[in-house]
Amino acid sequence: MDQQYSSALLERAVDEFSKLPGIGRKTAMRLVLHMLRIDVCKIDAFTDAISTLCHDVRYCTVCHNLSDEDVCQICANPARDASTICVVENVQDVMAIEHTQQYRGLYHVLGGVISPMDGVGPGQLEIESLVERVSEGGVDEVIFALSSTMEGDATNFYIFRKLMNFSNLKLTVLARGMSINDELQYTDEVTLGRSLVNRVPFTCK
Repeated sequence: MDQQYSSALLERAVDEFSKLPGIGRKTAMRLVLHMLRIDVCKIDAFTDAISTLCHDVRYCTVCHNLSDEDVCQICANPARDASTICVVENVQDVMAIEHTQQYRGLYHVLGGVISPMDGVGPGQLEIESLVERVSEGGVDEVIFALSSTMEGDATNFYIFRKLMNFSNLKLTVLARGMSINDELQYTDEVTLGRSLVNRVPFTCK
């Protein structure tokens, strides 16, 4: 039987917090009670930040990273190396690589990896837009920086087949400094940085 609350408003707040990933009802209750103890102005700032985020954040029209503008700060930065594109699964991977401070090129966020078991095919990812970016010229290297999982490897191979006929295009992959099945966002900065710097040519073997 569901726990009964003395306040319907309290119960509603707990219900909403418990919908967040990794948040159970006990944790949700602690968060709600904490919010009730802090100043109302801080609550207003919190809710305004979440509301603004949900309404105003968008995806970069170039790389599909999260952005406040049509083109994200990384793509718009003239100091970045536009001849190199690092292909990642999600925005968390962009953040992980940026934290290493070992990469000065651009990114391309796929929005996932090919996973037939989860109903995700190539058409649901930003693969064709990557091919379009390469076909426009000016790209010398594409780095495959997907997680070393079966799905990540399959996605690497699919993209390799789409790009392999572009002349003078170098296709590389992160050095295997990470363990099999590791996800980039959970890899420590030193290991990820070394894997990026020591990247090797991609082969389909």
